[in-house]
Formats: sequence, C-alpha cells, structure tokens
Amino acid sequence: MKADFLPQTNPLESLDEWEDDLLTRYPDPETIVQNKTVEEYRDYENTTRDTVKEFYKLNHTYQTYDFVMQKRNDYLKFDKKKMPVWSAFEFLNQLVDDSDPDTDLDQFQHLLQTSEAIRRDGHPDWMVAVGLIHDLGKVLCLFGEPQWAVVGDTFPVGCAYSDKVVYPEFFSLNSDYNNEVYSTKNGVYEEGCGLRNVTMSWGHDEYIYHIAKERIPEEGLYMLRYHSFYAWHREGAYDHLLDDHDRAMLKWVKLFNPYDLYSKNPTPPNWTELKPYYEDLVAKYLPAEIRF
Repeated sequence: MKADFLPQTNPLESLDEWEDDLLTRYPDPETIVQNKTVEEYRDYENTTRDTVKEFYKLNHTYQTYDFVMQKRNDYLKFDKKKMPVWSAFEFLNQLVDDSDPDTDLDQFQHLLQTSEAIRRDGHPDWMVAVGLIHDLGKVLCLFGEPQWAVVGDTFPVGCAYSDKVVYPEFFSLNSDYNNEVYSTKNGVYEEGCGLRNVTMSWGHDEYIYHIAKERIPEEGLYMLRYHSFYAWHREGAYDHLLDDHDRAMLKWVKLFNPYDLYSKNPTPPNWTELKPYYEDLVAKYLPAEIRF
C-alpha cells in the first residue's frame, strides 16, 4: 500500500486528544497529580468521543505491516531535516492541545512538567531526559504525517492483533487481518523472540526511540519505545512474544507512564530558572543538532 493513496484525515482536534482519552481508560492513583484530585482530571460527560473512535478506525485500518516497513525505510534514513534540538522543541510549541480541559500549555511545557515531576522524585538524570524528549517524535507532523501515523496506542504488526488493543473491532478493516501469515498468533515472529525483534506500529514512540537509541540507557529506551504500548504494559497482552529481558524492563515502562499522563499542571514551569539545568542535560544526552 503506497502512502500517496492513504487518507490524510485528522479527526482529532489536536494530537493530545488521544492522551485525554487514555485517562478515561486508565485513571491513576493520586501519586503525581498536583492541585487536583484524579477525579477532577478529564471530567468529560462522555468517556468515549467520536473523534477518538474515528481516529482509531483510521489507525487500525492503515497501520499495516507493509505501511510500517515503508515508514521505517523512509524516516530511519534521517535525511528529512537537520536542526538544533531546541528548534525541535520550538516546533512542538505549535502543538497546543485546544481540546484539553486541564491545560492550555504547549507541548514543550508538558514535556517540562513531565521531566520536572521525574526530577522532583529523585530519579536519575537520564530518566529526566527521557521525560523531556519522549514526545519529540511528534515532529513527524512537520513532514505532513497524518495523526494516525503519529500518535495512538501502539501494537505489533505482522502478527494477529490482540483484543486488548483499544477498539479491536476496527482491525477487521485492515488488509493484514485475513493475511495467511500476519493473521496467525506469531505471524512473522518466533514465540519468545523478544520485543526488540518485533515491528511495532509506526508513530512518535518508535521514531524517538531510533533517534535516541545510541544515547539513552536501555531502561530509558524501553520507556521511549513502548510508553504507548498499553496492550502490553497495562493489559498484559502479547506475552507470547516477550523474552526475559522484556519482562525485566516492564517495570521501567510502568514507572515512567504515570509521569507522562498525570503530571499536567495549570501552572507552567519557570523556564528562566530551569533553563541552565536543561541546557546542560540536553548537551549530555543529545547532539547539538538532530537529524530527522
């Protein structure tokens, strides 16, 4: 399937409407939330919105094995653009979540709040860096990618879809659904092969993992690559593909996830005070310029 013929429909009002929906599915204990109770977050009259449902219909229809391999081949050459990391953060400033009832802060402020919550709890600086860059892969929007190829719950392609993935009924629209290989339990993989040998659906998680994989410790790379793999780290699906290393790393993904979802605060961080620390942190873990 060629990308030129894929629909460019973007049903979400903003990219983070997907994360809003996550909080209705996975409410968290009040360990990180500030200034609000968990019950006050994402107070929607309806927990499932038509835009989110339409988003997943597109996502599950077009995230085929061939589509993902095409995107990996296209983007993992890193020949699209070269820019300073701070310019990439400035681009994220354009992605304000107009639909979020909890904050009108831009994406960079969300990343700062995530990383500051991690730092406040005394975690190592590499994890603070992960908090700062975990959504940097959303620069895919800069290259015209549709929402369903940037955000959304991630899942393996090339094997049978789990019913633990959100809106599993839409997978019946995917051309891989009845493929004689891709529709089997293991598909193109071997049982117990390990997630490092499994191809995940395409989006910002996979992209930032490949950008950072030579610079961040293994625990942090799991956080980056699998923080949207909710069918695994929240629902326990795809156990047949895991190896012992994945099971050991699961605790790190679980540790990171609440900081991503529940650290939003209406009071923005004081960037003037924080800037020296984060300039040093970014210089430690990322190059001055990043190839996208």
